[in-house]
Amino acid sequence: MLKKELFILFTVIFSLTLFISCSDDDIEEEPTESVTLNNSINNFTWKGMNSWYNWKSDVSNLSDANDDDRDEYYTYLNKFTEPEDLFYSICYKHTNIVGKDNAVDRFSWFIEDYVEQNQQFQGISKSFGFRLQAVQINSAGDIIFYVRYVAPDSPASDAGIKRGDIINAIDGVVLNTSNYSNAVQNLYNETVTLSFVDENGGVLTPIEDKTITAIVLSEDPVYLKKIFNNIDGKKVGYLVYNGFRSSYNDELNAAFSFFQAEGINELVLDLRLNGGGSVLTSAYLASMIYANAETGKFAELKFNSSHSRENGAYNFQNVLNVYDTEGNDIGDENINRLNTLSQLYVLTSGSTASASEMIINGLRPYIPVKVIGTTTYGKNVGSITLYDSPSSDYTNQLTANTTHKNAMQPIVFQIYNKNNESDYTQGFAPNIEVVEYEYWNNILPFGDENEVVLKAALNDIRGISGKSSRSFKYENMKMFDVIQLEKRFEKEMYINKEFFKNN
Repeated sequence: MLKKELFILFTVIFSLTLFISCSDDDIEEEPTESVTLNNSINNFTWKGMNSWYNWKSDVSNLSDANDDDRDEYYTYLNKFTEPEDLFYSICYKHTNIVGKDNAVDRFSWFIEDYVEQNQQFQGISKSFGFRLQAVQINSAGDIIFYVRYVAPDSPASDAGIKRGDIINAIDGVVLNTSNYSNAVQNLYNETVTLSFVDENGGVLTPIEDKTITAIVLSEDPVYLKKIFNNIDGKKVGYLVYNGFRSSYNDELNAAFSFFQAEGINELVLDLRLNGGGSVLTSAYLASMIYANAETGKFAELKFNSSHSRENGAYNFQNVLNVYDTEGNDIGDENINRLNTLSQLYVLTSGSTASASEMIINGLRPYIPVKVIGTTTYGKNVGSITLYDSPSSDYTNQLTANTTHKNAMQPIVFQIYNKNNESDYTQGFAPNIEVVEYEYWNNILPFGDENEVVLKAALNDIRGISGKSSRSFKYENMKMFDVIQLEKRFEKEMYINKEFFKNN
């Protein structure tokens, strides 16, 4: 009996000791509270850039190891109140350069509303319907705008504004170097009053004021097609093409049906206002220009090491896809390919960028491409839209998080031609330089045979060299930047989901 009681007592004491010991261990090993992520969009921003960004290997904060420890990763993300700030902090910069404006990556951007952005990619946006160029015209610092372009059926065209018109005041403020930066901000307003002037021998004379209000426009980038029937015995086609917008592929193809029917011997492609757009549409245009390339390589895209499997080429095509304004494939048609050209003339400016420069670079291994105007922008890289859709590696809008409309448009590839050439970050210099803004007081309509840049191309076809002379030369004349008036997508070069299906 005594043995049994002692055994029970020993068991109770052992169990109690074990309970106390375990309880003490539990208290000592209780984990600390984990870090909570403040904004889930920051996670999407980092993950998408970590996966796709072209310069990922050059940005230490995009290292794959940076999200191995969740608490450290969330602590890093929580430093950024706004996802946009995180985005620009991981865009590639030189270590000795401060600020995103000076970054190596001049092109990536954060999207507040991807629905609005996708519409802009198809040329649908709120606009006055014109493009302007600012010029300082004298040593006193006076500045004017001349109208570079007016969209049909726009507020500008309805007000009677036309290419070549001269503006010297915005909302009553006469422009000069001191007030220019502030005054041009009024062009962002929904309604603006512009003061038009005439010029004669250096004297500006007021004509009238015009008030216009922006509306939502859908602009056809195929602005003008024309035939010059006898340029030194040759029939010359002329095309003003203002954007590689896939929803207008069929209109572009129709222009080349017109050139086919006319049997042109030369083509002058005016890309002065064309900042780029769809890479696929660029390949279609190249296919229309030069049928003798058959189905050879037009361009090759190279991605970062995480997506090297996506590397692939765009070849010259015989059939194009037709898209609606939502980007849906609604059919196809045979491409109208020219087999009558042995060279190409391209009219350029500093606004000629990305998919436009791709035309120059991609065709040069096949035919001579003569550039006339001023040096192009210099953009040999392109992007895709990244959505908050982890299941698709951030590429599918249909599976995106519906609680917000943020997206990203980062650079994800570099583009090369058939000869593996891609070195045009400084732009393509012209073979024949013609500086349009120097003729600001005599800007003629597109398609006018005496329009200064077009005339240089036609004269070269005639075998005549030299530039047109100005009737009046201002001293201290220089161009002013109007980049702040351009939408970011206007210099974009992007690919769509078809590229990933075909590679």
